[in-house]
Amino acid sequence: MLLRSLAALLLAALVAGCGFHLRGAESAALPYKTLHIALPETAEVRIWLERYIRASGSTTLVDDARTAEATFQQLEDSRQKTILSVNAQGRITEYRLQLTYRFRIVNAKGQVIVAPTELSLSRDMTYDDSNVLAKEQEERLLWRDMTSELVSQIMRRLSLIQPKDPDQEDDW
Repeated sequence: MLLRSLAALLLAALVAGCGFHLRGAESAALPYKTLHIALPETAEVRIWLERYIRASGSTTLVDDARTAEATFQQLEDSRQKTILSVNAQGRITEYRLQLTYRFRIVNAKGQVIVAPTELSLSRDMTYDDSNVLAKEQEERLLWRDMTSELVSQIMRRLSLIQPKDPDQEDDW
């Protein structure tokens, strides 16, 4: 028993000493004090974004774009389901789900402070026409997972991209 406790303590010390920590809200701190999300309240991307931003605690969400330091604008949200493969009888055996999303960040004057950014995700899904209901549920879960991953990528990019000052001239 003493040996197990000592081994557990040693393992905990090694993990703590190497700098390991779980990915959390502090890793997604945004460089904006206030942010407006220019999406309908029921949009799935908005709901997920609000959760992530509130969890980070560094940015306040506002309802009016004129009072916000930055405004998140969606430029494109494209979702496609394409046939990936068919069997010898011509029946579909696999689909590919593709999500393409473009966004930008503008200030209260409408000037772009984060250039349009495009993110693409895809998932392959097997299909069996004898399990239609189960495959429909699987597809819904895959779309939800892709949306969650999309918002996670958006948050990582926004926390890493330094917003440019649109009033200053480019050096080029």
